[in-house]
Amino acid sequence: MSEANSEPHVLRQRLEEAELYLKMEELCDRKVELEDIVAQPDLWDDAERAKKVSQELSEITEDINLHGQLTAQLEEAEAFLELLEEDPDPSLKDEADFLLVAVTTALDELELRSLFTGEYDESDAVCHIQSGEGGTEAQDWAEMLFRMYQRWSEQQSFALETTSVSEGTEAGISSVEFIIRGRRAYGKLQSEHGVHRLVRISPFNKQANRHTSFASMHVVPFFEEVSDQVNIDETELRVDTYRSSGAGGQHVNVTDSAVRITHIPSGIVVSCQNERSQHQNKERCMQMLAARLLDLQRKQREQDLANISGENQNVGFGSQIRSYVMQPYQMVKDLRSNHEVGAVDSVLDGGIDGFIEAYLRWLRSGSPDL
Repeated sequence: MSEANSEPHVLRQRLEEAELYLKMEELCDRKVELEDIVAQPDLWDDAERAKKVSQELSEITEDINLHGQLTAQLEEAEAFLELLEEDPDPSLKDEADFLLVAVTTALDELELRSLFTGEYDESDAVCHIQSGEGGTEAQDWAEMLFRMYQRWSEQQSFALETTSVSEGTEAGISSVEFIIRGRRAYGKLQSEHGVHRLVRISPFNKQANRHTSFASMHVVPFFEEVSDQVNIDETELRVDTYRSSGAGGQHVNVTDSAVRITHIPSGIVVSCQNERSQHQNKERCMQMLAARLLDLQRKQREQDLANISGENQNVGFGSQIRSYVMQPYQMVKDLRSNHEVGAVDSVLDGGIDGFIEAYLRWLRSGSPDL
């Protein structure tokens, strides 16, 4: 962090810019509206609406308070600097420097938020990891990726809900579907959508040969209310029930509570086995199906526009986005933003924030749409 970036006049300008991209005036007006709604005695008659209102109010209050806190910290730092002109006390300079660094760091994070401009960036995320060709090697890699996103979710204080797991033949997993809940979960995880490539010395090969494995990560926004986003014709669905497998309590392998839904026109398949009843599993499947169908519609619109404009975009779900090399050297490199780090273990332990930020900046720079 350069000293120039922590100069008070620079920070003052960045705070003014934050007021614009946060739309502080609109936020304050909306906060008043929401507080009036929360004060209504019948709000909790509709628990779902009350939850949404409360969440929106909490997020708006968080943004308003943060901007106010940074403004106060900067004013305090400026006051210390004025005192230093009369009294060159080292402790005053230390206090001022501490506050300036704190404001700079917080503004860096706040400016990252401004990169979230997509319609669904604030949403939770439905994620699906699928092992590629290669049997046990690829299935082990799929499980490693899943653990990476579990660790990242913990670090973000996000909630991760596993809805369905298909175990590997000898090790790892063939596939897993899960929901990550948290503010801007989809906005962040859209950077992970695509094929991930691992190069390492195989732990399953007696000759210790170097092996390349592939697994795909599919990410779409999650919606609690299916009908609000996409219409689904239930006559176009095939619904299968089966017995859950794996850990899951007394109902596992006892009742046909797990549900698999196939959307016949698109071929999309979703499944859920972790809820307590067949009805709940079906409801969760419908939510995930809606998310996948909405994403399919979006991609079709983008493809239509690309066909009209003559663009040739080879950047869909099947494209390789990132390489994780463990041997003969250590490196993780994103093939879109060119962001790379040497600490592979740290990345696999959930340290993907640098890749997320680099991707968002790459996207903002005008690079091709994914």
